[in-house]
Amino acid sequence: VQLQASGGGLVQAGGSLRLSCVVSGSIFSSINTMAWYRQAPGKQRELVAVINSGGSTNYADSVKGRFTISGDNALNTVYLQMNSLEPDDTAVYYCNAVRKNYGDTYYGIFNWGKGTQVTVSS
Repeated sequence: VQLQASGGGLVQAGGSLRLSCVVSGSIFSSINTMAWYRQAPGKQRELVAVINSGGSTNYADSVKGRFTISGDNALNTVYLQMNSLEPDDTAVYYCNAVRKNYGDTYYGIFNWGKGTQVTVSS
């Protein structure tokens, strides 16, 4: 399975970007939940947004009201619309199918792709 994230770039604070993620390869079972993560330099990867097959979404507090996650019915393609971008949003953004572990924490199912770089200038 390959995860191809795209759509990143350099944008000024207050601007917008739309990220796309395509899941391809031998997917032997339906994807129930997809997520976007991001990793800033020197920081751990953090969960940004989640969407499930029913269309329910959840967001990190830092992006609520600014970011919107969406996807096709099979969640083979997911998007992240990012508005009102801030310099703190600068990071490499990754997508992955996710499940919850016994600690109720999401974890990525497939090997992480290369991600897409988002840089927000002040």
